[in-house]
Amino acid sequence: MTPALVNTPVLTTARLTLRAPAICDWQAFKTFLLSPRSEFVRPEVLDEGKIWRSFGHAIGHWVLRGFGNFVFSLKDTDKALGMAGGWYPAGWPEQEIGWSVWTAEAEGKGYATEAVIAARDHLFHDLGWETAVSYIDPDNTRSIALAERLGAVRDDAAARPDGRPCHVYRHPKPEARQ
Repeated sequence: MTPALVNTPVLTTARLTLRAPAICDWQAFKTFLLSPRSEFVRPEVLDEGKIWRSFGHAIGHWVLRGFGNFVFSLKDTDKALGMAGGWYPAGWPEQEIGWSVWTAEAEGKGYATEAVIAARDHLFHDLGWETAVSYIDPDNTRSIALAERLGAVRDDAAARPDGRPCHVYRHPKPEARQ
């Protein structure tokens, strides 16, 4: 038996499938978190044990909250390109929409934008979120640019998780984006 999350939605876009994380994503997740590409999504350099626990957090979030980060891949393959979705661990000031692109080959093709729009629409429309933010490292210019392309606006008055230095980008409600 292959363990899997059940009753989690699968979203599709013109080019992508967004699904819950699965064991087949472990190697891509680990490779990403061991690389310099992950500098803005991890608080420290991680060893394999901490990466495994981080992977477990991503899966467990679905179980505990009923939503989480989707792994996205091209429709014709199951090769994980990154993650996008909702995040709201205990102690977080607000519900967050986050994303990461795991390989350089997947950058610059609009996959993250496509995945985040699908995940964000799901969170607002299907789960009834009223608001959402993205916490972004001030040096992460690519994510800042993506947040702004998505219509998110910097909210300097918003609380930050763990008091860490980051910019907070507030996403517009779906009706405001029309």
